[in-house]
Amino acid sequence: MYLFQRIEEAAFKQSDARRTIGEFILENKDQLQDLSMEEIAKQTFTSKPTLVRFAKYFGYSGWKEFMYAFHHEVAYYDDTAYADIDPNFPFSAEAETLEIIESLVNLKMQSIKDTVSLIATEDLNKAAELILRADNVVVYGTSPNYYYGELFKRNLLTIRKKAFMAKAGESGVISHSLNQRDCAVIISYSGNTPEESPTSNVKILLNRGVPIISITSGGKNYLRDYSDVVLNISSKEKLYSKISNFATQESILLILDALFAKVFALNYEENKVNKIASAKQLESRRQATFKELEEGF
Repeated sequence: MYLFQRIEEAAFKQSDARRTIGEFILENKDQLQDLSMEEIAKQTFTSKPTLVRFAKYFGYSGWKEFMYAFHHEVAYYDDTAYADIDPNFPFSAEAETLEIIESLVNLKMQSIKDTVSLIATEDLNKAAELILRADNVVVYGTSPNYYYGELFKRNLLTIRKKAFMAKAGESGVISHSLNQRDCAVIISYSGNTPEESPTSNVKILLNRGVPIISITSGGKNYLRDYSDVVLNISSKEKLYSKISNFATQESILLILDALFAKVFALNYEENKVNKIASAKQLESRRQATFKELEEGF
């Protein structure tokens, strides 16, 4: 999770000076480099020692190191931000229906492009190999990531790879049942909050020797520190201040589709035979109105 997202999370969850300072930083990110520490303290009605404690809360030695990291991230974010569209509010209240549709199409296309630029082929290959060798693949995620995981699970089942979803309230029990011959896929945008699901399962999985594939946002977070492989979500959305997970959803679905496709390709001919055979048995009653879609079983 990027620093600006960690600041937003702190501002949302805390009710002390961290909220005041966090909100000020996020609202004035482009002007911060022109403000001294004393000026920021004055405008946030805090003090220099409070600003230092704020920086240390995020793991930095002091305010100077914190501001350097923040300015560096802002520069990176601005250079790679989605062109001409806000991923958090891609359309306005006055937008017409066609404008809304065009904005969403533009946003989703840019999310896909950004995701592709973040995919390292060696990581995707390693993740696919872990899944191929696994006796059982268990996917972890809370809503809405749980639903994306369901699609991935179903795709694996079509090529006869045992896959399961870790249901809420049962994920701990499931984690304790796995071992080094299995594989866990954890989907978490923030990748933090180790005391909450799905990241609360990480310690159990590590103790059981279960390989972990994480699908999470860029920047530093708890989940990626303990994963065998990390696949990066396009991370330009804020955690809370947005209409919906439009860009994130597109990014996660692309990653899961690419991962399944690579697993399929590792044993292409056998998977092709299994997929078609299963479809013939399970979907034989499906009928198509269009002649081009018809298949004779």
